[in-house]
Amino acid sequence: MIKLLIVDDSALMRRQLSALFEAEPDFEIRTARNGREAVEENRVFQPNVVTLDINMPEMDGLTALSMIMVERPVAVVMVSSLTEKGALATLEALNLGAVDYVAKPGGTISLSIDAIRAPLISKVRTAARAKLKPLGSLTRKAAGSARSAPASGALAAGRSTGPAAAPVRRSFGSAGVVVIGVSTGGPRTLECILPNLPAGFPWSILIAQHMPASFTLPFAQRLNGICAMPVVEASRPMTLEPGTIYIAKGGSDMQVVSRGGKPTVTPTPENSEFLWHPSVELLGRTVLEHFDATHVLGVMLTGMGNDGSDSFTNIKKQGGRTIAESEDSAVVFGMPAELINKGGATVTLHADKIARQINAWILG
Repeated sequence: MIKLLIVDDSALMRRQLSALFEAEPDFEIRTARNGREAVEENRVFQPNVVTLDINMPEMDGLTALSMIMVERPVAVVMVSSLTEKGALATLEALNLGAVDYVAKPGGTISLSIDAIRAPLISKVRTAARAKLKPLGSLTRKAAGSARSAPASGALAAGRSTGPAAAPVRRSFGSAGVVVIGVSTGGPRTLECILPNLPAGFPWSILIAQHMPASFTLPFAQRLNGICAMPVVEASRPMTLEPGTIYIAKGGSDMQVVSRGGKPTVTPTPENSEFLWHPSVELLGRTVLEHFDATHVLGVMLTGMGNDGSDSFTNIKKQGGRTIAESEDSAVVFGMPAELINKGGATVTLHADKIARQINAWILG
């Protein structure tokens, strides 16, 4: 039985969400009207999962979330709007410890609830099994520390899951790429890793994070503020530059193409062949179409499902290197576990060791 606390200041929304989960056989439900009641119910009811609105009277969702995570940490799924303001607040919530988020329906609530029924139930069930991880706050200091040379021999810190690949050669220069796939729990995990990569990093970094369209630009801007490398949303065709991080635009897929003989990332409409978007699998495939695998490093982070496991396995099979986030640190171990089970992980590492390994392999 999953104990679920639904927090929303709208009586209609509370009724609709309650009815949605009451139709499922394994939920025990309570509701709260504001953040103050949510904090109290978290103490008394002790839910497994909380769905939390952001804008509420008496105490807003972010304040309530910060108190919940201090007093009794629990898996929280934010229910937020898809406006820019809503996206910024949701990213802050993810940084405070929320596991996931669902777009709050607009228009006629009864009709909109049906549209989000499947993803909401899926995300709440996943949150009930998710691992909460205290990553701590990140500041520019983390990015600044990345400018110092990484320690050598970091490979020894990882658990090898296959035969060692040949050393990465830097003769390919700026044409080398790091490809990162990530979903549930990803924003906070990326904020643990990316600020520890130095300015002047010699390869491009391409990230497919499952996110809606209105979230990826604020997310890129947020990362740009804490990383030593520039971070941009790939909202248009962009020639790959070394030392730049490209975030796939939500609501689309990101592919690597050749334009004028130069590797370029470009957003394309969501490809129905793939279940999740922006698609990690499609990004990985197109990277291998334009780069020798020995100049590709794949990093598979937290997330449910198997997106990217086939293309990342091919990266390793063709002579590249891959990292899978370990179960110890992954909020949801689905995507890394799929890569490991297919023999596609060169090493498996805790999230806080991944940046060091990337620097050791690429910087030497």
